[in-house]
Amino acid sequence: MRSSTHLPPRRALLATAALLLGGVAGCSGRDPAPSFGYTLLDGAKGHTDGLRGKVVLVNFWATSCVSCVKEMPQIVATHQRFKARGFETLAVAMSYDPPAYVVNFAQTRRLPFGVVIDNTGAIARAFNDTQITPTTFLIDKRGAIVKRYVGEPDFAELGGLVEKLLAEA
Repeated sequence: MRSSTHLPPRRALLATAALLLGGVAGCSGRDPAPSFGYTLLDGAKGHTDGLRGKVVLVNFWATSCVSCVKEMPQIVATHQRFKARGFETLAVAMSYDPPAYVVNFAQTRRLPFGVVIDNTGAIARAFNDTQITPTTFLIDKRGAIVKRYVGEPDFAELGGLVEKLLAEA
């Protein structure tokens, strides 16, 4: 059976511990999210500065990650539910994921949000050297990290938190 994470043994042990403790690791306070530029699969360039004023979900994933593939329909549903109200989703494919696999996955599943291939690993490094997939960050309208989910989020809880953040001034 394929592992859904790609980690050295020590990090895998830490990831397992995090998942056993509920799968969610909250960030202390509201630390600022990293500022970075990115290129979407369609070649469009973007920067996180352009996302200020929106609630943003940044999902680190890989096509070889069983949990990532399993949760993607719920990521899509969350995006569809909130996109008209100022919610944005960025799916960041890990540096080891073959670009052709990422493009095929995004096209065949008609992902309705921005997909980025983190070729150099710079985006993952900017987010506390994220290596576990899936890892999802929820960022508020001011650009601060509100929550980090390691493993599949509880999507009911995530939806409630997105509602709350969208209601903030």
